[in-house]
Amino acid sequence: MAPSALQTNGLEVALVLAADDPQALATFYAALVGASPMAGLSAAHWRVLLPGAGWLELYRPSQARPQPPQRGRLAVCLRCSGHPSALEAWLAQAISLGAQPLDTPRIEPFGSEVWMLDPEGNGLLLLVSDS
Repeated sequence: MAPSALQTNGLEVALVLAADDPQALATFYAALVGASPMAGLSAAHWRVLLPGAGWLELYRPSQARPQPPQRGRLAVCLRCSGHPSALEAWLAQAISLGAQPLDTPRIEPFGSEVWMLDPEGNGLLLLVSDS
């Protein structure tokens, strides 16, 4: 089917993360964005509504088609507006929930950021900008 013939009614955008414990990882991300984790389509699937950005879908892969943990170039970026000092509190919250910082926070021309790993080793960027 040609792309121009696709129906886009009801189209949703989502990020998908394979997880050993989808419920726990959904709880982690929900806490960072001020949302509630929601059960998904099965016991192995959880969802988090990302403010203004669609869904974060977390699922446990089938044992028949495992997804080994791997650190690639793709990362979840959570961004909010605020003073650069807000990053310190957000960073402390993420660490208390099980994240690991990869570097110290730094100020860039576009805002304050810190690169981390979520509790299952996926890339995570926390970004606070003034706009």
